[in-house]
Amino acid sequence: MNLLVADIVERFYAFLWPMLRISALLMTAPLFSQNAVSVRLRVLLAVALTWLIYPLHDWPLIDPVSAPGLLEILNQIFIGATMGLLLQVVVAAITVAGQSISAAMGLSMANMIDPNVGNVPVLAQLLLVMSTLIFIGTGGHAMLMGLVLDSFNALPIGATVLDQNHWGRLVTWSAMMFTGAVLIALPVMVTMLFINVGLGVVTKAAPSLNIFAVGFPAMLLAGLLIMILAMDSIGGRLQWLWLEAFTMLRDWTEVR
Repeated sequence: MNLLVADIVERFYAFLWPMLRISALLMTAPLFSQNAVSVRLRVLLAVALTWLIYPLHDWPLIDPVSAPGLLEILNQIFIGATMGLLLQVVVAAITVAGQSISAAMGLSMANMIDPNVGNVPVLAQLLLVMSTLIFIGTGGHAMLMGLVLDSFNALPIGATVLDQNHWGRLVTWSAMMFTGAVLIALPVMVTMLFINVGLGVVTKAAPSLNIFAVGFPAMLLAGLLIMILAMDSIGGRLQWLWLEAFTMLRDWTEVR
């Protein structure tokens, strides 16, 4: 009986380490971290994924209540959370792009509550919904699970601690938050800039014209028209951002 209990405890310790990394990833990764995905569902999904991954590796036996075990718990939580944070940079870039487009069109005050990000403009909501559909349509959830499985080979449990190279790559990748936002919002913002210049010329030529009564509807209609025309390129940039994020995630796990 004692041998059976000891065997169960050892298997539980081995099962604990991959579950910590997967659980931290599901708490921060896009789509899985939304409030629409309940905590119970995340726990169930983490247990199911760990159960599938568990037979594919030889897991070290580390006592989680010892000093090395506590350090390893923090390390696995950091690895999983950082992997999700790398993908959240794309969500932040899309939100910044939506805010920039809304400000250029005069819709910055028309905000909605996004359960994942918070108070964001309407166009940012639209772009976030599009990015979620593209994420699922391109198999992003499957690629993410594949990267998690590969991460246990690149960052083995008990043998890897995140160092300055990993954190440096994370800081460098965070610049994509602004680069991606500019790439998404550039067509609309440039067009709105020329429209603003044209409205300024009209105001100078006809001072009696009420620019507020004419300018705001014109900017709104022009912005929506440009959004419709540029929707194909915006969708392509969203897909490119997700692919870049997955490439960065794979490189980040393999950095030494």
